[in-house]
Amino acid sequence: MNNPRTRTVRRRSLLLAASTFALLAPLTACGGSDTGAGDGKTLRLWHYEQQDGALSRAWDAAIAEFKKTHPDVKVVFERKTFEQIQQNAGMILNSDKAPDVMEYNKGNATTGLLAKQGLLTDLTPLVKEHGWDKAISERASVTARYDAKGEMGGDKWYGIPNYGEFVLTYYNDDLFKKYKVDKPTDFKSFEAALAKFRAAGITPLANAGNDHPAGHWLYLLALSKATDAWVDDYQLFKGKVDFHGPEMTYAADKYQEWLDKGYFEKKDVGLKGSDMTEQFVSQKRPIMVGGNWWFGSLTTDITDFSWSTAPYPGSEKTLGSGGNHWVIPTRAKNKTLAEDFIAITMSDKIQKLIGEEGNVPLAAKADTITNAKSKGLITAFDTYQADNGLAFYPDWPVAGYYDTWLASTQNLMNGGKPDTVLDELAAPYEKYISTRS
Repeated sequence: MNNPRTRTVRRRSLLLAASTFALLAPLTACGGSDTGAGDGKTLRLWHYEQQDGALSRAWDAAIAEFKKTHPDVKVVFERKTFEQIQQNAGMILNSDKAPDVMEYNKGNATTGLLAKQGLLTDLTPLVKEHGWDKAISERASVTARYDAKGEMGGDKWYGIPNYGEFVLTYYNDDLFKKYKVDKPTDFKSFEAALAKFRAAGITPLANAGNDHPAGHWLYLLALSKATDAWVDDYQLFKGKVDFHGPEMTYAADKYQEWLDKGYFEKKDVGLKGSDMTEQFVSQKRPIMVGGNWWFGSLTTDITDFSWSTAPYPGSEKTLGSGGNHWVIPTRAKNKTLAEDFIAITMSDKIQKLIGEEGNVPLAAKADTITNAKSKGLITAFDTYQADNGLAFYPDWPVAGYYDTWLASTQNLMNGGKPDTVLDELAAPYEKYISTRS
């Protein structure tokens, strides 16, 4: 549920608006057409990062480094939209138009599906050669590894993630000081802060019901009562999941309680993710719980108050995983060049750049980063990794499940009964389980 699984609505809409070409348009770069594909002289590369974003700057640097180390190779780069690749990947990768390397979304319905269909190269030998299975934690690599069914957590690597992502808390430090509210250190003090802000006439929590944030909140509350086994049962189908068990029941009940107390605003049911961040940036809401993918834009957009980040104090687990990854299509013509490029994105130089730009590198430590805010972000992510605290995203197990989570959380915000909402969430999940071979 962050693009809808990993990317922000703001970034996606910017990319979609800027893109005027079709996915199957002729490949061009730097004033020439790609006439050398397959001869070891051309690298064809696609990604869908926002042009001025942290990751795009990192990939620009990686391309520049690749050109230095491969002076006789032409790089043919095309910036696609998330939607273009998401909707057409199966078709394009099964044709002679397949790029040599591209960014692709993680999950059973995306990378897993293409791997199962034989459209992606098994990168396990490359991973072993470079020791990336040691550099990337087991939890962060789950979404890069798939089994024969195309389900994540298998033994074969079909993608290489370069960065991590997770959900954490953003605080308006100035508003906490103004209203003499103590910064939370645990769930009890978190709820005390919510109550104090509400007593002062302020809705404390930013939210957006017509996008991933509302579902993130519901799953985060469930994770506060979840064990490792429950997460694996839900995400990896290792056991039966009871949607009316203590985890999900607590989440739906607590969500409704916070709605009734005014900690959430019921009218936020129609808002998008970018509206939620605007609530925080405009100082209408002192607390926002959201992904680290908002971090970079907040650093730019917030100029008139002090703010900070911290792990959500109500749970030892959070939504998170390794980020989107590089894949090499089976029909790629220059796989060796693609492997060389991926290796550059995992180099110390590029990994450090990812951190300095405000993202979370998977192969660089926080103490190597000079950007103080970024260092705190990376430290928090590393803590979750070390404690097995990355619990993925709620819509990942079942194809099309994002829409179910969206509708169900909107129902809850509109006054739907928790039991009914949990039934709605259970139906497509249990249907998939019943047909899973």
